[in-house]
Amino acid sequence: MKGHGKRGRGAENKIPVFALVERNGDVRSAPVERVTGANLKAIIRQHTEKTATIMTDDFLSYRGLGKEFASHHVINHGNREYVRGNVHTNTVEGYFSILKRGIIGVYHHVGKQHLHRYLSEFDFRYNGRKIDDAERSVLALCGIEGKRLMYRDSSVSEKTEG
Repeated sequence: MKGHGKRGRGAENKIPVFALVERNGDVRSAPVERVTGANLKAIIRQHTEKTATIMTDDFLSYRGLGKEFASHHVINHGNREYVRGNVHTNTVEGYFSILKRGIIGVYHHVGKQHLHRYLSEFDFRYNGRKIDDAERSVLALCGIEGKRLMYRDSSVSEKTEG
C-alpha cells in the first residue's frame, strides 16, 4: 500500500481502497481496481439503502448521489471544511487511520493479492469493537466454519505435479 513519489488518491504504487461506514455501525471496505465514478457508485448502490443519507468529501466521482439516495452532503476539504453540523467524514477517516497504522506498524507491506484479506480482518476488528472478547471469539469461529485456507490453488498444484 505504501510507495514513494506522488501523494494522494492517484499515488503510484498504491492500491486504492474504498470504504463505507455507517454512523455508529459497521464498515465495509474493498480494494478497487479503478477509482471512477461508475465503480464507486456501483459499490455504494450495492451496500447502501436508498433511504440513506450519504456524506462524502468533495471528490468529483461522488456527484449525483443525491438523486439516488435520500440526501447527499459534501464536505469540502479543499476549503478547509471538515465538519458542518452533523455532516462530516470523520468516521471513515478514523477507520482509514486504524487501517493505515495497522499496516504500517504491524504488517509493513501488503501484497495486492492479499489486500482483501487484510481489509476483511480490519473490518472484522472495527465491526466487533463494541462487543467483548468472548462474543468476538464466537463470531470468529462461526466465520471460519466450513472454510479451508489454501495457500496454493489446487488447479495450480495439479498442473505442476502432472
